[in-house]
Amino acid sequence: MDYVWAFVAMLNAMSPYLMLGFFIAGVLHAFVPATIYSRYLAGNGFRPVALAALFGVPLPLCSCGVLPTAVALRRSGASRAASTSFLIATPQTGVDSIVATYSMMGLPFAILRPVAALVTALAGGLAVGRLERKGGEAEADAAPGNYEFSALKPTLAGRMVEALRYGFFEMMQNIGRWFLLGLVVATLITVLVPDDFFSTYARYPLLNMVLILIVAVPMYICATGSIPIAAALMLKGLSPGCALVMLMAGPAANVASMLVIGKAFGRRTTIAYLASIVVGAMAFGLIVDYWPGMREAFTAAMPCHVMHHAMGTSWLNAVCSVLLMTMLLVAMVAKYRKSYQIKNNKTTEMKEFNVKGMMCNHCKATVENGLSAMPGVQKVTVDLATGKVFVEGDVTAEAVREKIEQLGYQCPLDK
Repeated sequence: MDYVWAFVAMLNAMSPYLMLGFFIAGVLHAFVPATIYSRYLAGNGFRPVALAALFGVPLPLCSCGVLPTAVALRRSGASRAASTSFLIATPQTGVDSIVATYSMMGLPFAILRPVAALVTALAGGLAVGRLERKGGEAEADAAPGNYEFSALKPTLAGRMVEALRYGFFEMMQNIGRWFLLGLVVATLITVLVPDDFFSTYARYPLLNMVLILIVAVPMYICATGSIPIAAALMLKGLSPGCALVMLMAGPAANVASMLVIGKAFGRRTTIAYLASIVVGAMAFGLIVDYWPGMREAFTAAMPCHVMHHAMGTSWLNAVCSVLLMTMLLVAMVAKYRKSYQIKNNKTTEMKEFNVKGMMCNHCKATVENGLSAMPGVQKVTVDLATGKVFVEGDVTAEAVREKIEQLGYQCPLDK
């Protein structure tokens, strides 16, 4: 029962803020036209890089979903520097993860997390701009962008329907399993790890940060899913600076994202991207742990906030938790039901491909749109749940695999 109560306590702490965050994310998607972003992001100076970072911080895109978006911005006229700034800022945080961070880790983390994302994005974008001014690398071939920030409807009611659909259905399909995985891992840490586990190594914060980076960089975890894990580790003695490193590096610097960035933007951009995230995360982490009074303030704010929600669950928390889990269930059932329908309706004329690296609906749209534009292709169906792509038409399997690789995903030969 300890596992159940720990899981419920964390869910209750986050659910009202997540519901609010999903709603705001849907409003941003439905009411903000894509032209606003590309219009102001041309050029390599400070202004477009800063605007790209400011645009990226509140957007609720994960590290895989931001990739086609950044490529779309690049194709729409945004500079490589601004696109890199957007790439760095967006996956580290978002309006949903900001409010969820406040719910579990307190106000200091909720403020510092987007500030750190903004600063690292500025540093990375300006570094890429400087490389270009010095005659940096030639443009790498990039897949045509397809993701739009908004699918504007002609009426206010239509836009609100789109906002609700995107926020409470599509986004839940995108991050639902990662959010639940984060809660499960946090629950196991809370129950199984001794309370003083990390206190033994508290005098080695730099070593702890390096270990956190070694674990966080390869794995895929979204900005929201990383919150309960970081909070649980802090309750076991992990320093707030190390927790901040996990919150920054985990969502933004996974291996899959870096491979796609390398193909779409080039090697130097990828190096600047990774360096700005790693150096920025460690710099902010060391400031939090060593600046007089900051470590104590962060540590004091977070446990009190978590215990407040865990000890006294209000009716609002309970209702939001039920609604959140119900919506997650509906979204996941719809996702896997679609997978079942695709499997049973597949015709013998369709070629089947196993594609690695597709994580969300933005990845699905990238593959669908990219393959549909190929000459001879009549129909493309993507089964996101299983990672399978079905293509019908007069096109060779080799050409399809090559196109998928160009889009930034892996398509190994069938064994």
